[in-house]
Amino acid sequence: MALRAELAAIDPSRQCDRRAEAAGLGSAPPGREGPVTRLAVRLGRGRAAGREWTADVDGAGGTGAGGTGAGREFDWDAAAGHCRLAYLRGLFLARGSLSLAGGRSHLEFVVAIDEAEPLVARLTSMGLPASWRIRRGRGVVTWKNGDTVGLFLRRIGAGGALLEVEARQVSRALRGDLNRVLNAESANLQRAVGAAGRQIAAIDELEADGRLADQPYVVRLVADARRGTPEATLGELAERLGLHRSAVQRALERVERLALHPDEGVGRRASLGRRGRRPVGRALA
Repeated sequence: MALRAELAAIDPSRQCDRRAEAAGLGSAPPGREGPVTRLAVRLGRGRAAGREWTADVDGAGGTGAGGTGAGREFDWDAAAGHCRLAYLRGLFLARGSLSLAGGRSHLEFVVAIDEAEPLVARLTSMGLPASWRIRRGRGVVTWKNGDTVGLFLRRIGAGGALLEVEARQVSRALRGDLNRVLNAESANLQRAVGAAGRQIAAIDELEADGRLADQPYVVRLVADARRGTPEATLGELAERLGLHRSAVQRALERVERLALHPDEGVGRRASLGRRGRRPVGRALA
């Protein structure tokens, strides 16, 4: 209702725009809405109470704007751009509606079936492409794109309604971005908790059978830090230990691999001594 009151309060300064808007309103503006009825009386200088409303169509001239009812139809092809917008404003007031439910913009015109396709062509020629369908024996021309709805409202002079539409679009976009961030953080947290649980279980297993003591110093250092701070990320562990993040990740991967493959012996601390050391300088066979 606020949108319709805002549009009905617009008083075109050009006579051709007044005739075009009157043509858009049609021969019988809805009497249930006071602002629209008062607009019809103002544009037509006639009486809308209890009688057929007659538009002032004198002097249609070369603007291409005509009246309805007693006058001729609006000549869209010959009309100037500002006359076309005035006509669309009147048409919206008579046959249009805007819904912003759920943060989505939905604007539609309900017209006769044979008027729907020509209206779509007219809107497309104005850079406002629309779709249409049949609903309950009427043609319904629809916009569901928020940008197109906003452009239409701006061009017909609905600045206040446009601000509300844009505010809702921004709010919806922010909620969407926030939900995506929260979902990503939640997924990352779940993965981190699962990984930490596996790593601590592997560390306990290696310590129980004595294999952890056979691991290199860095592996034992990281294992001890992980067990002490299970909630820490790899980056936090690396910062705490003064190591590179990749070194911490490799150490924990080694711990998990050893726990999964107890017979593999991967990563045992190499301490062969003199007996297992290859003599330096000996030629290979």
